[in-house]
Amino acid sequence: MSGIDSLLSIARRYAEIEGVPLTTVSSRALNDGKKLTALEGGADINVKRMERALIWFSSNWPEGADWPAGAVRPAAEVEEARA
Repeated sequence: MSGIDSLLSIARRYAEIEGVPLTTVSSRALNDGKKLTALEGGADINVKRMERALIWFSSNWPEGADWPAGAVRPAAEVEEARA
C-alpha cells in the first residue's frame, strides 16, 4: 500500500467512525477541505504534510476504534519530538 493509499484508508475509516464527510476530515487533519478529495483524484502531497496528517490521525483517533489494517500507525511522540 502506498503512503497516499494508506493516508486515504485512514481518512476514510475516520470519516466512517465519526459519521462525517471526507471533506470535514480533510479540514480537520490537513486544514484543507479539498486535499483528501484531490488525493483520491490522483493529486500528490508533500511528505512532511502527509507525516503531520498521519500523526494528527494517530493523536486524534477515536478511543476504542480499530486502526485500519495494513496502515502503519505513527507514535504521537514523534510530533512532540519534532516540536
